[in-house]
Amino acid sequence: MNEELDLLNPPSTDFSMLDYDCAYIPGNKVRMHYKYVENANKKFATAVIARGWRRFGKYYFHPICNGCNECKSIRIDVNDYHYTKSQRRTIKKNKETQIIVQEPSLTTSHLDLYNKYHAFKHQKDGWNHRNISQREYHENFVEGAQDFGKEVLYIIDGKLVGVDLIDILDDGISSIYFYYDPDYAHLSLGTFSLLYQIKLAKILELPWIYLGYWVEGCKAFAYKPKFQPQEILDGFPHISQIPEWEPWENSEELGIRN
Repeated sequence: MNEELDLLNPPSTDFSMLDYDCAYIPGNKVRMHYKYVENANKKFATAVIARGWRRFGKYYFHPICNGCNECKSIRIDVNDYHYTKSQRRTIKKNKETQIIVQEPSLTTSHLDLYNKYHAFKHQKDGWNHRNISQREYHENFVEGAQDFGKEVLYIIDGKLVGVDLIDILDDGISSIYFYYDPDYAHLSLGTFSLLYQIKLAKILELPWIYLGYWVEGCKAFAYKPKFQPQEILDGFPHISQIPEWEPWENSEELGIRN
């Protein structure tokens, strides 16, 4: 019992950031609570992700915004997943795409692709953008992976066109971050990468895909309800509490079609 408690409470440094502008709701301010864990284990990561936390590098975090509770956690039910017609077409379009699952790495191709994608999103959607450094990328996407963090590489004709960062946990796969080559936008690589996560979870007999947050009306999250069925979690329960996930479907409101 003590060993289990130790796994769920690894040594950490806890802190909160000062408020900054919210990327999801214009005019709102964000405050994040962080837990820096030098040597996290899969049991701990599974427990906190199932309670609405997220991970970048060695940092685990969730919002603690004053007067706002709009960030809800959502997860896909893998066992009862329903593929839409358009998703089946996306899988067919990518039949020649090579997929490699491995430990997170850092190459020139990673950096070039990451910066190309964010420059594209800056032009298209007004994202803030500056080129990421080798150190920043390593801290965010390579460090902290331990034995559960992986990257899924998407390769076409020997060229890296997409990178999906994920955590493979005890009860599911947590989506961390995906970026791709905008020259291959016609292949819907973002959709394809999530469909591959679902396929991988089925192979590994894991019931959930943790999709991060849903914020009502936020354009950046509009794709998420297209992957059904789902469950939603309100709040960020303590590690000693059982998280109360509930069935959730929002596809009709967004006008999603097969």
